[in-house]
Amino acid sequence: MSHPNFESQLDAYLDGELAAVDARELEAHVAQCRECMEFRDRRLALRVAIKARVPTFQASDVLRQRVRAPMRKPSMVGSRPRPWRSLAIAASLAVVALGTWQLAARRSAGEALAGDVFTSHVRSLMPGGGHLTDVLSSDQHTVKPWFNGKLDYSPPVYDFAGRGYPLLGGRLDYVGGRSVAALVYGRRQHVINVVLWPSARGGDLGPTTQTRQGYHLLHWNTPAYAYWVVSDLGLTELREFSRLLQQADSAAP
Repeated sequence: MSHPNFESQLDAYLDGELAAVDARELEAHVAQCRECMEFRDRRLALRVAIKARVPTFQASDVLRQRVRAPMRKPSMVGSRPRPWRSLAIAASLAVVALGTWQLAARRSAGEALAGDVFTSHVRSLMPGGGHLTDVLSSDQHTVKPWFNGKLDYSPPVYDFAGRGYPLLGGRLDYVGGRSVAALVYGRRQHVINVVLWPSARGGDLGPTTQTRQGYHLLHWNTPAYAYWVVSDLGLTELREFSRLLQQADSAAP
């Protein structure tokens, strides 16, 4: 690993295209080189900003079928033109296109938010320049009061030390254009970040799962909060932890 090829190696690493041995070599280099660490941070921030501001759109299967259908029909020689049919087709295409655009915009916003959460987790683990906790935990009664006056909401805080997921602490972070609460849990040698803020949906949303560069991201909404759970912990255990969090949240007064 040397500086001349670091940029190309880093892009391949962030895209998950770098061989495992090369990825480990890059990570070891970054841990020892402040210049490359700062470049990596800037590149992560740039990727998140691009995803947030440049949506991508793809035609839905319904729209593709509607566009292709008239081309498959044999032409009727001598048939009388029917302008109303053309107008109806055009109107249908416009409605489908609008729905496709709205769906694509929502997906783009969701991807940008997931990118923010992923970057927050990776940034918190960076050796030397990492920012894992602002307050260390003895129990949830230490962490929860610490957020008072620092956010416009009071995040629920639980400790699952008895189930093997101790609360390590908490911190303030910046995700999706706002300050949010991040709670940090441990599981053996693994770190679990729980990022949450008041829900804008006003209703339940079942959990969704995605994986980025070996890290699992679990997301769900309750009537009160939007939750994101991120870790390199095995997916089975991470889902177990998420169920504990959801059960504690639903049982809270």
